[in-house]
Amino acid sequence: MSAAEFDLIARIRARIGAGLAAREDVVLGIGDDAALLQPPAGQQLVVATDTLNRGVHFADDAAPADIGWKALAVNLSDLAAMGASPAWCTLSLSLPADADTPPAAFVDGFLDGFMQLAARHRVALVGGDTTRGPLSVCVTVLGFVEPGAALRRDGAQVGDEVWVTGTLGDAAAALALAGVVPYREHEVRRNDGDADTASARLFERLQRPTPRVSAGRALRSLAHAGIDVSDGLLADLGHVCAASGVDACIDADALPVSRALAAACIGDARRTLQLSGGDDYELCFTAPSGRRTAIEQALSRVDSTARMIGRIEARQADAECAVRVHTSDGSVWTPARKGYQHFG
Repeated sequence: MSAAEFDLIARIRARIGAGLAAREDVVLGIGDDAALLQPPAGQQLVVATDTLNRGVHFADDAAPADIGWKALAVNLSDLAAMGASPAWCTLSLSLPADADTPPAAFVDGFLDGFMQLAARHRVALVGGDTTRGPLSVCVTVLGFVEPGAALRRDGAQVGDEVWVTGTLGDAAAALALAGVVPYREHEVRRNDGDADTASARLFERLQRPTPRVSAGRALRSLAHAGIDVSDGLLADLGHVCAASGVDACIDADALPVSRALAAACIGDARRTLQLSGGDDYELCFTAPSGRRTAIEQALSRVDSTARMIGRIEARQADAECAVRVHTSDGSVWTPARKGYQHFG
């Protein structure tokens, strides 16, 4: 390990020590070969890992603070989907020797966003690694859930209603405005006058997603299955259907839409973004039809909302698990793609 790497680690350790409250379950954190942690008695450990690479998961000119926020947010979203409470995390940074953005300057900005979100959820950074290379961030988050209470992908049952928290399509619309997704395909309006505010909100949703941790916890005893919407609703709900051996039918006109997205596009363009755009990090879950009131009340207590958008159906014989989409008039609607393909 070089002196420069020691300096970076010391810089991170100093920032974390000054900015995050200590947790009693961290016996030994940053500074040794490994961390020593004390899980609470009677709890199961939940672990999630995500890697973000420049040019793939964030733009070359993305603000370091936004990268820091999102790197933690996407992992917290995975814990939220399981109904878990986050506790600890590790951070691995690959940093280029870039004269325009020295490693120390990047780390300072990165930690501004990372620590802001970590403080909201009492997440302690307990270790990690720094190295020289292409800009890449890998975060592992660990949390707890009561035995048997975790929301899983394989719990959906025939007759369940399909719900989604928040709104869908905002992040994908921002990608379309940025030119990452073909503009003509999605017909997203460029900034003009009053549309500036809407566009800013779309980019905020893309750059700083909100992990629905409290909502996930509130749904543990109410939902049968859950997943976070990272690659697109159709793709992610498809994972639930495959794991549970069921099909799903979705009403495209029931999808929750933000004012910003409504101002940016309409019709099939909006449906495509909402169903297959990805990067929303909302929760999609299934629950028995008799629990609508209980779900709405539980989520309202944690300042969250959800909308019922479809139903779980029996798997069709001799067919793969499928998510079918129709509009409010009953006609079948087929999007151009189901969601983001990591190796497509």
